[in-house]
Amino acid sequence: MKVLVIGAGNMGLTYAEGMSKSRLLKKKNIMVLDKSEEKLEELNQIAHFDAFKELEDCVPQADIIFVAVKPYHAEGVFKAIKSLVKPQQVIISIMAGVTIETITSITGLQKVVRAMPNLPAQIGRGLTSYVTSPEVSRIEMLTVESLLDTTGKSIRVSNENLIDASTGISGSGPAYVFYFMQSMMEAALQMGFSKNDSTVLVSQTFIGAVELFNQSNLSPASWMDKVASKGGTTRAALDSMEDNNVNELIKEAAFAAFSRAVELGKEN
Repeated sequence: MKVLVIGAGNMGLTYAEGMSKSRLLKKKNIMVLDKSEEKLEELNQIAHFDAFKELEDCVPQADIIFVAVKPYHAEGVFKAIKSLVKPQQVIISIMAGVTIETITSITGLQKVVRAMPNLPAQIGRGLTSYVTSPEVSRIEMLTVESLLDTTGKSIRVSNENLIDASTGISGSGPAYVFYFMQSMMEAALQMGFSKNDSTVLVSQTFIGAVELFNQSNLSPASWMDKVASKGGTTRAALDSMEDNNVNELIKEAAFAAFSRAVELGKEN
């Protein structure tokens, strides 16, 4: 099996590197294409895969094609590969808002996977949600899932609307966490902690809380009850958040990202 990644940006390279570190593929069966001369020089110094500049030199060889370019480049890329692709090839798009219908109508390919990864994929802790067109066989789906899992975990969803929804939760979600961390670090600085101590206090708190959650069957609400006692410090903080409607504001933010993903699909 040969896999081609079109676009050697952060996410494209993340998948190429993840696949190269797995046992799923021989290293030279991973191809990466990019039009940037600077990026090609960088790629040619990496022994994990073969680098290409021209589509005709690599697209016909691929069994699976990852498209990892910006959404506004999608139409150009799909039109460029239309005459080079074969019906048995599977195409995986990780572009926000680009629908399966769009990909099929431009490329002519029927075996299409639309996926939404997130930034922690860069350290093998990512979450990728994906949906397939009906023409993708079960064996092909399992192969795709194994490739996506090289950067963390993946979940298969039932329809494209949930891909847009996952953009609002897992795709954009790391930024929400960083936003909360930044606010807590600023509070720690204002309380008198050094920058280094503020960073350690907040980052270790997040790491510990997530590990507690992952190693139990308790809900977040149950964990909050365990931490907070009546009339205590944690309850004061949680009451402040409730009074300021933080819960609803977070949900509104997630839905704003979801809505924007839908808008991008209409624009594309």
